[in-house]
Amino acid sequence: MARPRIVVIGSSNTDLTVLAEHLPAPGETVLGGELLQAGGGKGANQAVAAARAGARVAFVGKVGDDEFGRATVANLRREGINTDCMTVREQTRSGVALIIVDKHGENLIAVAPGSNARLKPADVRAARPLIEAADLVLLQLEIPLLAVRTAVDAARRAGTRVLLNPAPAPPPGRLAGLLDGLDYLTPNMGEATRLLGASSAGTRPEAMARALVRAGVGGVFLTLGARGVCICDGGECSRIKAPRVRVVDTVGAGDCFAGTLAVALAEGLRPREAAAFAACAAALSVRKAGAQPSLPRRQAIEQFFKRHQRSILGRSHG
Repeated sequence: MARPRIVVIGSSNTDLTVLAEHLPAPGETVLGGELLQAGGGKGANQAVAAARAGARVAFVGKVGDDEFGRATVANLRREGINTDCMTVREQTRSGVALIIVDKHGENLIAVAPGSNARLKPADVRAARPLIEAADLVLLQLEIPLLAVRTAVDAARRAGTRVLLNPAPAPPPGRLAGLLDGLDYLTPNMGEATRLLGASSAGTRPEAMARALVRAGVGGVFLTLGARGVCICDGGECSRIKAPRVRVVDTVGAGDCFAGTLAVALAEGLRPREAAAFAACAAALSVRKAGAQPSLPRRQAIEQFFKRHQRSILGRSHG
């Protein structure tokens, strides 16, 4: 099978992470362990996840002219990712995320977007040849919404499928016209509630997924954490279970799911099987600290998937 071509357009950060016994309350100082510095940012995380899952990946983003930016580009190249459409913004800092992770794997994150906030439609249009040649374009919302809309429009004109991870979710209405025609959407429950409005809070996942399909999305993969994934492909909804693993750090698990899902869909897997494959990758990722350091490689995902496939795909329709 030929390796699918994935274009990821999005953010890149340097993650500065401290592991602590518990997350601090307002005004509280918590002593933690060693400082972990690693590549991060939703876009870059998903690009690395897709590359390790077996795709040929190109990344479109913007870094600052600083040590963090140079390290980001070098790291992506080491992963075999095409960085020809990454641009450098002079006199601008690269994105940085400050992260605290507790002993249960829960986290607090604050992001200084830096150069990510400077990604412009012109930067996206420069990547049009890559978009036209791709099997799928993968997007998130840590870059300006105008750049996201430009990418979706370019992909539609090229006939290239689009997967949007709507994180961080904007207020209701900000994505007006964007959801209509999207091929795939991967929100969690909080993001789905934000997209649909406060009145949807407390609604069953299947009803929320159907509402997003009615808004024009082709297929919705609503992630439910330890409860698995709700998939709505057209009118039919079903669930898959999440593999049970010991959780060390959940940072980057959603990005791992999105990046691996993009590869599985581009390879032609049906939505349920693609979601199960991606869920296995995400389960592997939470067993290690750090976003990009935790992202598993294809062989490990396949082995884990073979062991857990039957239990994950236990059918549950809504």
